[in-house]
Order: sequence, then structure tokens, then C-alpha cells
Amino acid sequence: MILPIVAYGDPVLKKVGEDINEDYPKLDELIGNMFETMYNAYGVGLAAPQIGLPIRLFVIDASPFAEDEELTADQKKELDGFKRVFINATIVEEEGEEWGFNEGCLSIPDVREDVYRKPKITIEYLDENFEEKTEVFDGLIARVIQHEYDHIEGILFTDKLSALKKRLIKGRLANISKGKINVDYRMRFPAQKKKR
Repeated sequence: MILPIVAYGDPVLKKVGEDINEDYPKLDELIGNMFETMYNAYGVGLAAPQIGLPIRLFVIDASPFAEDEELTADQKKELDGFKRVFINATIVEEEGEEWGFNEGCLSIPDVREDVYRKPKITIEYLDENFEEKTEVFDGLIARVIQHEYDHIEGILFTDKLSALKKRLIKGRLANISKGKINVDYRMRFPAQKKKR
């Protein structure tokens, strides 16, 4: 089922996610819905806060990223077929010299900015079968993971911009939070909170 993606300005995007356990209700269904929602919006990653759930869960399928013509053959190979579920993730180390890359976010449509991140990470997480993993990633995969990981920490890529950049996009962000934007996927705007 395709779920609405929560727009910039919703408080859930600023919450630090809570760990979940194997008894989390309908987890397999939730993971499937997250992938379906992400594909519908042409994304490569989606975190649970982006669908309104303040939990430590995100999914990534970097394969569409591999079709970018500006990437090298090695980068394309690295991204193609990379599909993972991350539960209760913790980045334990970030290494190297920060590098800039133009990032966007499904919760912040039509805003793209250069974000600086370290190129190599070590991350501990549980997969969809609740098997413990500790892995090292670098390059664009590390960047996609860092972006989604930030979501479960209550951080948006716009939080990493300079004060000047933030001022320059302030009006666009305000319009997104008010729903004054056209997108070709389902979104839920802060002004359209569900009625109880």
C-alpha cells in the first residue's frame, strides 16, 4: 500500500526514533509498504518518520541511483542491486574528509542542496530478520545511509546547510509545510493533520 509521505514542517520529522522489537505490529507489511511508497515517489531511501512513525527503521534500494549518467562505472556497480532494511541502526564511526554531494529528500520536494558528509561509515543494525549486522560502507552508499539515518535521529539534510543557504530556501520550505507545492506522489502536510 502506498502511504502518504510526511512533508517538511511536521514535528515527527524532528523526533529521535525509538527502537523496535520483533513484536512490532505488522512489521513485514510496514516494510513492504515503505518500499512501495518509496518506489512510487522515485526515491532511493525512506525512513519511518517520513511516513509518520517515530521509530528506528529505514529502507534503501539504491538501484535507480545507478542509472544516473554522471556516475562512474564503479559507482553504478556499487549502487546497482543494493537493497537493505535497517532496524535500530547506530552509526558507530564516520571517517575521512567530508565531501559535498547534491541531496534531495522526499519530505522536502523540489529542494536540492550540496551537503557535506564523511565518505566512510561503520554501522550496526538489525536486518528484516532481526539478525545483527556490523558493516562498513563508503562512497554514495554511505551517503544514502547517512541521509536516511539522519531521519531516525530527527535531522533533515536542510539542518546541515549554512545559515545563508537556510535563509535562501526559507520561503520554499514554508510553502512545502503549507502544502503549496505540486508533487506527483501522496504527501501529508502539517496543516492537514488527521482528524481524530
